[in-house]
Amino acid sequence: MSAMLLAEQVLNGLQYGMMLFLMAAGLTLVFGVMGLINLAHGSLYMAGAFACAVVAGATGSFWLGLVASLAAAAALGALIEVAVIRRLYDRDHLDQVLATFALILVFSEGTRWIFGSFPLYLDVPAALSGAVRLPGGLDYPLYRLVIMLAGIALAAGLFWLIERTRLGVRIRAGEADREMIAALGVDIRLLYTAVFALGAAMAGFAGAMVGSLTSVQVGMGEPVLILAFVVIVIGGIGSIKGALVGALLVGLTDSLGKALLPTAFATV
Repeated sequence: MSAMLLAEQVLNGLQYGMMLFLMAAGLTLVFGVMGLINLAHGSLYMAGAFACAVVAGATGSFWLGLVASLAAAAALGALIEVAVIRRLYDRDHLDQVLATFALILVFSEGTRWIFGSFPLYLDVPAALSGAVRLPGGLDYPLYRLVIMLAGIALAAGLFWLIERTRLGVRIRAGEADREMIAALGVDIRLLYTAVFALGAAMAGFAGAMVGSLTSVQVGMGEPVLILAFVVIVIGGIGSIKGALVGALLVGLTDSLGKALLPTAFATV
């Protein structure tokens, strides 16, 4: 493999890793604070992608579609938390797995009923099309670089939120001792809804950004969900920093593995 191709695969791995981080961060945040195993997280990724594709197709603006993906995923996440998830906090993990797996089926079939089985295509915005010349003479797609930078910016924003804000203090306190912060007057149910909606919004954003690289279709969230669980196991359940390290590791391994190893070793 040439040095140019190796550099391109490393960049692809970093870009994929940042998108995995946005998925895994929401998962690990929800599990760390709420103790909830949410298999429906991939459905929120799919919902964000569909919201972006539909709004962008109707308005001609990718940016409005991106805003719609954040709003739709966050609203759907809040609705799920209030209607379903709230009843699972005191149940064992098997009940949580079964209930959230049922949500996968509901959202998949509901999406298929509304949009059909054929994929939707989301165009890369004109301002971000084309390639940029990087040091060393490598021409790399501008949109992939923007995805990487957007992921870094959101990761930095999430770290700031968790470490520097009052909401972050409550989230960390809720992870450590939920009974204590409830006794101190914090509305634990509202906190849980906010955390779940935040994780959903990050998943929806990731789905919208990746939708322009692949296609938007039913079931697109499940393969990414599996890798997101791998990420949080590597990084440590409940650790945002660990999720970032794990996501970059998995992203680089996936990209370089596909380039260097035989096809039989590719992700199925």
